[in-house]
Amino acid sequence: MGWGHGAHAPEAKAMYDTYREAGGNFIDTASNYQSGEAEKYLSDIISSDREDIVLATKYTMGTSASSGLQMTGNSRKAMVQSLEQSLRRLGTDRVDVFWAHVADESTPIEEILRAFDDLTRAGKILYAGLANFPAWRVATGVTLAQQRGWAPLVAIQVEYSLVERSADRELMPMAEAFGLGVLGFSPLGGGLLTGKYRRGATGRAQSSISQFLHKEDDPAKANILDALESVAQDLDTTPEGIAIKWSMSKGVIPIIGPRSVDQLTSNLAAGELDVPTRQLEWLDEVSALQLGYPHRMWPEHERTEKKRFAQP
Repeated sequence: MGWGHGAHAPEAKAMYDTYREAGGNFIDTASNYQSGEAEKYLSDIISSDREDIVLATKYTMGTSASSGLQMTGNSRKAMVQSLEQSLRRLGTDRVDVFWAHVADESTPIEEILRAFDDLTRAGKILYAGLANFPAWRVATGVTLAQQRGWAPLVAIQVEYSLVERSADRELMPMAEAFGLGVLGFSPLGGGLLTGKYRRGATGRAQSSISQFLHKEDDPAKANILDALESVAQDLDTTPEGIAIKWSMSKGVIPIIGPRSVDQLTSNLAAGELDVPTRQLEWLDEVSALQLGYPHRMWPEHERTEKKRFAQP
């Protein structure tokens, strides 16, 4: 479960209790969510069963828009300072998964990996991963860590949903090739896949994450929503449940971001859905991404050869 853009203290505690009662134990947050307040809320809520929680947080973005240069970016200095502050806010001596939040395009991957390794050896983080990094940088990092005996990268975090499948081009096959876990945030397309905001964004809260609030602004998205609602109706369930189940069928661990207990309960129910393979394949087909060059080269070759050999 993602933690940071949702409910405040009273509702957050109720959501946490519901999540734990359902068997949930993974919580993902970041230093910049609610300017650090999300980590503080979390500290109070998880203190009694910290050892049962797999706790993940991120650095790179600072705690607010006013964070200085030394507290932002992927540098070793930013990483160490951000982690120390996160540990204090979270009231813990370690985080289980520590992410670089986004590639800053200037810090060498070697610097990031070596700092991850030092923090792992110091016992302040247990595992490291990269969020919102291009595939070539992740692949370079995995290889360097293996060659130099540094703490390995274990997972990537990407935006992934029926309306955002860009990761299919490079990130998903790269992760499979290297055995990396894939966590997908915004599995509901910022709310679009709930079916509540068709043909507009009316009613959705605008915020710093508005870039992830997808709109039904083209025929392709309309077709996806039509198919999603059709499957949900056939199975007498919700569109959001089907959308989350579809992402799970792709080998992705969806990071849900509910704002209420009711939303959380609905999201969690997705794991128990039995969606026929043919309907998952239909959703896969209607939402498929045009991979483009060079991925299209071999299929075009196959079509050319089949046509050539089919000639009398």
